[in-house]
Amino acid sequence: MSENDLSDLTLNAIRARYAELSDVIVHTPMIRASSRLFDKVFGGELYLKLECFQHTGTFKARGALSVARTIPESDLARGITAASAGNHAIAAAWAARHVGTNAKVVMQTTANPFRVTMAKAEGAELIMLEGGAAVIGEAQRLARDEGRTFIHPFEGINTTLGAAGVGVEMMQSVPDLDAVVVSVGGGGLISGVASAAKLINPDCAVYGVEPAGADSMSRSLAMGAPVTLSSIDTIADSLAPPMALPFGFSVVRRYVDDIVTITDDEICAGMVLAQEHCKLAVEPAAGAALAAAAGPLRARLKGKRIGVLICGANIDHSTFCQLLARGAPAVAALVE
Repeated sequence: MSENDLSDLTLNAIRARYAELSDVIVHTPMIRASSRLFDKVFGGELYLKLECFQHTGTFKARGALSVARTIPESDLARGITAASAGNHAIAAAWAARHVGTNAKVVMQTTANPFRVTMAKAEGAELIMLEGGAAVIGEAQRLARDEGRTFIHPFEGINTTLGAAGVGVEMMQSVPDLDAVVVSVGGGGLISGVASAAKLINPDCAVYGVEPAGADSMSRSLAMGAPVTLSSIDTIADSLAPPMALPFGFSVVRRYVDDIVTITDDEICAGMVLAQEHCKLAVEPAAGAALAAAAGPLRARLKGKRIGVLICGANIDHSTFCQLLARGAPAVAALVE
């Protein structure tokens, strides 16, 4: 199976990989969210896919395990490596344990302290470096010099097949969804969800959301090819890879209906909505999806049956409180 062959991304392949991972991966809840505010804003049915209850606290466990299980037995003894701002490091270390190997992962020094602690708890040997390029370069060196298998944070068919399990479960839980809303970082999550959703129900719209300061996928779609940003500026570090890459881009171009961008203040407002109206303490990436549904996508979603993906909740209490305080004044503008 080629890492960049879109023809391998079939519904049979998605269902087969989902079945292979089902002995470990949590089938996370999908709940109907109801409040007077949501009834007013959406005028339809809002469902939340609670991937924040997945192993390691985010959807990332699915893709990491999907890749780890493809590592040849002869290579497992040399371990794995990964480059991450946080959540992927946790998931890669967790996946390494489940396939019986070790993890040496490289994290940015700006990573949320809670995520660093979680990665260590999963057994990872950590290398902390400043800057995204240095982090990726060190992980590549570890793969080259120590023979470790590099588990990419978002690119490749095995990552997409793992993430597609989220879409399978969403379609199982609410078969007649009109639309799903998914946050976009590098494209690993939305490529999986979108391919599964569209192959199961072609009439279901798929919308992505990016931070305005990290909109590599939106710009790639506009250019017709993957682009790399010269800089990024967002509080949503999980959504901040500076580039789109070929496989994820090709899947998004085929299966995603549109991608919208939102500001960091709106992302924080989405976190407030999740906390006050859903009783969920989520990280910015998850707040972004809810904010997009209530904000720029609202007119297109009005009166529809909507699935919003709550992708993760790995955040320390201090940062969470700061971002809630920032988002509170923006809530009224978002939902007015």
